[in-house]
Amino acid sequence: MVQEIISIDDIHSMIHTIRGVQVMLDYDLAKLYHVETKVLNQAVKRNCNRFPSNFCFQLTITEKEELVTNCDRLEKLKHSSVRPYVFTESGVAMLSAILHSDIAVRTSIAIMNAFITMRHFLADNAMVFQRLDRLELKQLEADEKFAKIFKQLETPKPDKAVIFFKGQMWDATSCIEEIVSHAGSSITLIDGYVDRRTLDMLSGKKSGVKAMIHTDIKHCSLTEKEITDFNSQYGPLEIRFTDEFHDRFLILDDKELYHIGASIKDAGKKAFEISLNEDRKILEAILARIE
Repeated sequence: MVQEIISIDDIHSMIHTIRGVQVMLDYDLAKLYHVETKVLNQAVKRNCNRFPSNFCFQLTITEKEELVTNCDRLEKLKHSSVRPYVFTESGVAMLSAILHSDIAVRTSIAIMNAFITMRHFLADNAMVFQRLDRLELKQLEADEKFAKIFKQLETPKPDKAVIFFKGQMWDATSCIEEIVSHAGSSITLIDGYVDRRTLDMLSGKKSGVKAMIHTDIKHCSLTEKEITDFNSQYGPLEIRFTDEFHDRFLILDDKELYHIGASIKDAGKKAFEISLNEDRKILEAILARIE
């Protein structure tokens, strides 16, 4: 488990602009995930099909030298013959899926929350920042793409419908977690394919909110231990089995019905839509089928 929330300053210092995109170093990510850098990169190589060039790429010698020159804390890399790998925001999101550990998932969530917190902090304290040292203020204003990361990460709860395309795993996950966080008493998920990643997205629910998953027993890979661990930390959670549904639905407090075009464990792997269905009759018909 991540022992501390990653600070805004930590996140800011770990983001670099290289080849026109924001990236994080394998060295920094390995520290955050509590693994060795070589272990992280070996996991990536074993899953190379999940990391196209817009997710991960290796720095050239020139890029490495420029990075070390501009960042004092990376001085130890100056004398290393290894050219680091860097990960875009999509690559960072994918890492938590291949490392298969609680800390990987929780670190990714902590990074996302730190980004969002910084955005709110900057917006809420604009007047204070006007009094900052001119050099620091110039650095904040110059990085236009920095704000784009916040906009992409902080995906709002959809009022009607929102579509996510292949590779937008972080955005899609953020949107689902945002929906889940609005439940006041209960969350009902109807999804034929569930695994541990499903529980990760439900873990953001408010304390005391009851979670119910209706899934197909043939495609449920949750273990008893995973269910028990979830209940002990986030509970209550109940799993029921049904093969009546093809589509996926997320219901909040038996009042709001969301149609989800893909299993939430696969959110962002291919294009799909999340839409709010305001037809009360449809909601009541679904609830009647699962009672």
